[in-house]
Amino acid sequence: MPFFYGWVIVAIATLGVIFSIPGQTMGFAVFTEILIEQLGLSRVQLSTAYFIGTVVSGFTLPYLGRVFDRVGARRMVVYSSCATALVLFYLSQSRRLLDAVPFIERTVAAFIIITLGFYLIRASAQGVLTMSARNAIGKWFDRRRGIALAISGVAVSFSFSYAPQGLKWMIGRFGWSGAWIALGVLTLGVMATLGWLFIRDNPEECGMRMDGPSAPGDGGRQNADAVVHRDYTRAEALRTWPFWAFNLAFAFWSMFGTAATFHIESIGAANGYSKDEIIGYFVPMAFISVFTNLFCGWASTYTRMKYLLLLMNLAALAGVWGVIRLDTEPGLVFYITGFGVSGGCFAALSGIVWPRFFGRVSLGAISGIGMSSMVIASAIGPLVFSLSEKFSGSYDLALWISGAFPALLLVGSWWADNPQRR
Repeated sequence: MPFFYGWVIVAIATLGVIFSIPGQTMGFAVFTEILIEQLGLSRVQLSTAYFIGTVVSGFTLPYLGRVFDRVGARRMVVYSSCATALVLFYLSQSRRLLDAVPFIERTVAAFIIITLGFYLIRASAQGVLTMSARNAIGKWFDRRRGIALAISGVAVSFSFSYAPQGLKWMIGRFGWSGAWIALGVLTLGVMATLGWLFIRDNPEECGMRMDGPSAPGDGGRQNADAVVHRDYTRAEALRTWPFWAFNLAFAFWSMFGTAATFHIESIGAANGYSKDEIIGYFVPMAFISVFTNLFCGWASTYTRMKYLLLLMNLAALAGVWGVIRLDTEPGLVFYITGFGVSGGCFAALSGIVWPRFFGRVSLGAISGIGMSSMVIASAIGPLVFSLSEKFSGSYDLALWISGAFPALLLVGSWWADNPQRR
């Protein structure tokens, strides 16, 4: 073969992560105000539904991670794509479903309908589809894993950052229900088909080896921290501090990033920004995130992962302070820069660290725990922020509490050494 097939995996897996947008926070943030109006729910009620649905989905992901280890990336990408499409069709009919159940009090019915929708879309799209796509790349690359994930991250970062504007256009063109139907059709017709045709579980089943025939040998400029000596089981990984140092950092960023994005229009309005203006700041964030992602992908080949984790936690702390002082020019700069850098680090490290630290044999089970933690954390954030706004009149209490986490994790980063170094 004139080229390494792993780059085809990168392209299709990247599409898989992009097609998870309807289940990601920015994919729902655009629909937040619409759902409050259409379903007749308060902000706290909607946030509570989001919390319950997301937490329940998070508890299912460790099991689905073990399923990934058994059936492989190809089938899991296809299954989760089909499931995502079906859930989108369900969400598009949520108002009709609400009107069809008059025998239940309307608020209760609306709460049940959207909670089920949140559970299904978070499990299928944000959970399994994202996990399967990233793991597919991780199983095809070793020394070049950072570069492969960085290249993937460029497309993902731009897609995620432009997603709110694209979804707003779709809602304006097709209506909120039609937008979800269109996304479901695309997911079923494009992602499920491409996943079945082009995804392969690992290079060995195709008669290849990781990184391809032109991969650098051991005698090249190779970081000793990137050498995998043995595969860890899930139980062994959970007994190491490095697992928890990275996992807690990823979980915090999922919690805080989700909360801030979920309520971004409300936070922006409280600080004097219009809807279009506050959403427009996702664009410069995307450029910063892309460059950070590329830097982390390159640097991970030559340096220790814990230093990149330290950078992520420092940027997350800056991002929290930026939101607290969003009404000032320095606060806006810290908000955009902190979110961009920490988001770029998160995108790179979350795909690199598990196969590098713990090997490929139990990759699904280990990453399933990580994804479960992130999904559950992402459920907590919006609810805490909405409760803060309801009872104190602002988001400040939740923001000040949030700042403690990256500060503590910044200290813990110094002991997050690769277990393979032992």
